[in-house]
Amino acid sequence: MRTNLIHTDDVSRVYVIHENDAWVEPLRREFETRSIPYSEWFLDEGVLDLRASPPQGVFYNRMSASSHTRDHRYAAEYTGAVLAWLKRHGRTVVNGERALQLEISKIAQYEALTVFDIETPQTIAAIGRDNIAEAAAQLGFPLILKHNRGGKGPQPRRQGTRRPPFSFARGARRASR
Repeated sequence: MRTNLIHTDDVSRVYVIHENDAWVEPLRREFETRSIPYSEWFLDEGVLDLRASPPQGVFYNRMSASSHTRDHRYAAEYTGAVLAWLKRHGRTVVNGERALQLEISKIAQYEALTVFDIETPQTIAAIGRDNIAEAAAQLGFPLILKHNRGGKGPQPRRQGTRRPPFSFARGARRASR
């Protein structure tokens, strides 16, 4: 589905950036109850003309890290591009680029928490399935294998021995204990 990112009217409004209609339903009700003008930008894929200027308004980012589980493979990347575009044009964004980065990466979440002395599990990031066994051996057993992408995705798996069946692994995973 393509969303037109350029509005021709002069009405200031709230723009809700998302890819999951169900999560926006409560916002719709509140905006309508309060007579707040709003538009939805459903960003699963599309075209972003960087030559154009975004409309005036407040932009509320509700993009989900689990968008890929709803067949919206490019939603996070598209949202990242739109957020950078909005930033360049000085628009007000709630949950901007840093929020998206934290939303889509458990590694980024762990690093941000560690800055504030909040404990996280011992972790070694293994980028690419061929690196998982080596990272697991460095970390030690038992361990838990987790997908790096925030939100829902492949379920974490406990691995109790050095003979792990890593064949289920696809893409970037983290080993934690």
